[in-house]
Amino acid sequence: MQSMRVTTNSAKDDKKFSQREFPMSDGDFGRIRALAKQKTGIELGDHKKEMIYSRIVRRIRALKLRDFATYLNYLEDNLDTELTNFINAITTNLTSFYRESHHFDFLKQKAIPEMLKSKKSKRIRIWSAGCSTGEEPYSIAITLNGALPTNSGWNAKVLATDLDTNVIEHGRAGIYTSERVGNLDPELVRKHFDIKSVDNAQHYEAKQKIKDYITFNRLNLLGKWPMSGKFDIIFCRNVVIYFSKDTQRTLFDRYADILEPNGYLIIGHSETLHGVTDRFSSMGRTIYRKNH
Repeated sequence: MQSMRVTTNSAKDDKKFSQREFPMSDGDFGRIRALAKQKTGIELGDHKKEMIYSRIVRRIRALKLRDFATYLNYLEDNLDTELTNFINAITTNLTSFYRESHHFDFLKQKAIPEMLKSKKSKRIRIWSAGCSTGEEPYSIAITLNGALPTNSGWNAKVLATDLDTNVIEHGRAGIYTSERVGNLDPELVRKHFDIKSVDNAQHYEAKQKIKDYITFNRLNLLGKWPMSGKFDIIFCRNVVIYFSKDTQRTLFDRYADILEPNGYLIIGHSETLHGVTDRFSSMGRTIYRKNH
């Protein structure tokens, strides 16, 4: 890959990174940005330089290399084995159970009752795109479990995907620290989690009945999608903020194509479809419905 020259905010900033334990030049950061965009669609602004330094330096230490240039050369020579580590390092995974709780209120009070009344197939499919460590799909599964009639024959499944293999494994295991479940109602925790000891510390593991709703798979949103059926609801929250407007437009069009008629797309609080696509109508509070 050809190096890319990127202008930083100031020469002082560039000097700061070049004088650290593992030097990272302006050109090194340009190569990282170019590779990130090519392989994931993520666009890294100059304000991400500190974060990227702290993430990649862990790989440099692990591989016992001397600087970022050496690491990038190693990466380009060993894409088959190192690219996954690189992607895992640069992706951000900040999440919590019932984050932006109004979305789950909408799911429980509006979307699920609507599907129970109108769908003839008794089939519900929800996609958590960019699921991180699993708190979002588990929140969806718990909501489904509470809202679906018992022994009614409804087949509800949640597909949880992310680019980062580490968070996919975390989500599949479904084990969380006390801090991660600390904001939840104790009764909800009791009903949906089992207490588990990990390294002599109390953790909480999602009960099997909740795990059974969810399938975790690695997926690059900008690559090929293997799914054949359509979804009723797609959660894609705080993901497209890393993409260009053109990339967002392409992604939202693909979401519209794979959603059922009148299906819902739910995005993050800092995101909008305004000026990006006209294939959805706003329902308010970052909830959108697919147009016919």
